[in-house]
Amino acid sequence: MATLAHTLARPLDVLADFPAIPEGWSYLDTAATAQKPRAVIEAIAEAYGKTYASVHRGVYQRSSDMTLAYEAARARVASFIRAPSPQEIVFVRGATEGINLVAQSWGGANLKAGDRIMLSRLEHHSNIVPWQMLAARTGAVIDVAPLTDEGLIDLDAVESMLTERHKLLAFAHVSNVLGSVLDARRAAWLAHGVGAQLLLDGCQAAGRMALDVASLDCDFYLLSGHKLYGPTGIGVLWARSEILDAMPPWQGGGAMIDRVSFEGTTYASPPGRFEAGTPHIVGALGLHAAIDYVEAIGPAAISDHESALVSLTRDRLASIDGVRLFGPYLASGIVSFAVAGVHPHDIATILDEGGVAIRAGHHCAQPLMAWLGVEATARASFGVYSGEADVEALVRGIERVKRIFG
Repeated sequence: MATLAHTLARPLDVLADFPAIPEGWSYLDTAATAQKPRAVIEAIAEAYGKTYASVHRGVYQRSSDMTLAYEAARARVASFIRAPSPQEIVFVRGATEGINLVAQSWGGANLKAGDRIMLSRLEHHSNIVPWQMLAARTGAVIDVAPLTDEGLIDLDAVESMLTERHKLLAFAHVSNVLGSVLDARRAAWLAHGVGAQLLLDGCQAAGRMALDVASLDCDFYLLSGHKLYGPTGIGVLWARSEILDAMPPWQGGGAMIDRVSFEGTTYASPPGRFEAGTPHIVGALGLHAAIDYVEAIGPAAISDHESALVSLTRDRLASIDGVRLFGPYLASGIVSFAVAGVHPHDIATILDEGGVAIRAGHHCAQPLMAWLGVEATARASFGVYSGEADVEALVRGIERVKRIFG
């Protein structure tokens, strides 16, 4: 099988930018959360330590300056995903909250009994449970798209399953377990062909590939800041302006209103309509710094780097007896595997003793685990700071697992 490992001749030399990764420690859990570069840490420290104030309400200079910085972060996100307007960017706590927002606001307003929602077998629980809750409330029906043998969403099957009753397709852009990449443009074409909308969970795609929501032709796009080298507690919902304009608010409070009286309340235009209360101001500024960092390296360079590491890892692990690999060979930043006769938690524990940090469990994707025929997998996932030495440390750890368990 052809390998991309030779492309590691020019690895990304950024490890020194990440103070929480000490020498000799291999952090292979970026799919869960990415480590933070100094630029992000410093941006957060400066915001809290030097320039902090609330936004949108104060008339004093520092509040005005912080408002400008907060809205500049919104504009930075828009440019990062090539959104037509910053006003299409809604700040949320993370992709989970964003999907719940869409389900409760757009879904509550647009779905009724008998309407259908299309999910896939590989979705994260955050892209399953909100739709189940909506279906229980509205009488809508959920369909589940199968996967190909490689672990890709089977769009041929989707095409055969779609009807005019379908109102939404909600798919992961990149699987958090398999690293498989959706053909998003075809998914959008299929959705729009029956008058449905397409929602993409971009948590594992943002930071791993260049994003262009116009080119993807989706209707909703979600991402989480902490998987994009930014802080926790900040995420993004992007939606087309005409969709946001028609969506009712989903939480009430300050900042999302136009005028309040006991006779009735009118609401702000998007995105303010969906950002009730004091926002995560510093989180937005940290996300701005994270996007600057990622774009300075280049999404294409990051994609090539992580793809090469995935190919190298799969080649090395495939040579070890008893190791089962999941997902496609050409995956985005993620390798899930199992060792015969060894529970993934034991694998992770032994690897940790050797300074290798991976994730083990069902990865919030229990329906996918059932499809794979396992309770859990071990998962190694890469970031800009990962290198060939981390792959070799992982392989040595798996060989030790094999010796311990015979």
